[in-house]
Formats: sequence, structure tokens, C-alpha cells
Amino acid sequence: MLNEGNDVSIFATGHLVWKALEACEMLAEKGINAEVINIHTIKPLDAAAVLKSIKKTGCVVSAEEHQLNGGLGDAIAHLLCQEHPAPMEFVAVKDTFGESGTPDQLMKKYGLDSPDIVQAVERVLNKKKVAELLD
Repeated sequence: MLNEGNDVSIFATGHLVWKALEACEMLAEKGINAEVINIHTIKPLDAAAVLKSIKKTGCVVSAEEHQLNGGLGDAIAHLLCQEHPAPMEFVAVKDTFGESGTPDQLMKKYGLDSPDIVQAVERVLNKKKVAELLD
């Protein structure tokens, strides 16, 4: 765990670990306490760490520089469906072909930057509030 929090769990892999930490600082300025966990292997997924964090925070954002389908977010969603359903948002490449550009340009183009993680957290926190109202 890179940052302990209790409002939302952010699971990141690869370059998006750094972006998740930047987003964590941005969220702290808004009064949101995010837990950031570096998931360095997707298979095997550290299911115990994922479930422990989500049971504490109640919602999750996955962040990866990979296609949305078949990556970290899918692995976490599969685990949640089986073990502990919770609101979830994804920060990933949305089924598109890659292009050329600087790393910063590409991160912005594909929605993989720190502000994109912040927006995903805000969306999932809204889902969490709705779920709590329905309980």
C-alpha cells in the first residue's frame, strides 16, 4: 500500500501508479482520503489485498495503461462480482488503437492522467452514496 485511506481504493499498475499518487494529492485537497495500492501482478491478483481495501473503503477505481478489456480492472471486477460487490470505475484505454506522440500527450489523449483518476474517484464516490441510500 502506497497511501492509506478510507474513502476510496485506487488500484494502479505500471506508470499509472505515479499518476494515482498525484491524483491522491489532488483528492486530499478536496477532502477525499484515497487509498492507493500498487498492483504489480494481475495474474495472480492479490485478492486478499484488494478485498481488504475495498471492505474498508466501499468503492474502487482501477487505473492502468492498458485496454479496458482484459486487464487489471477486469480482474478486480471479476473478484468483486464473486466476493464483495462494490461500486467501481475504470481508468484505462477505451477500446481504441494507439497513436504516436509524447508520453504526456498520449496519457491525456487516452484519459490516463491524474485528473482522469480524480474524475473517476468523484464518479465512484457518487455511486457509493447512491448505494448507501439504497441499503
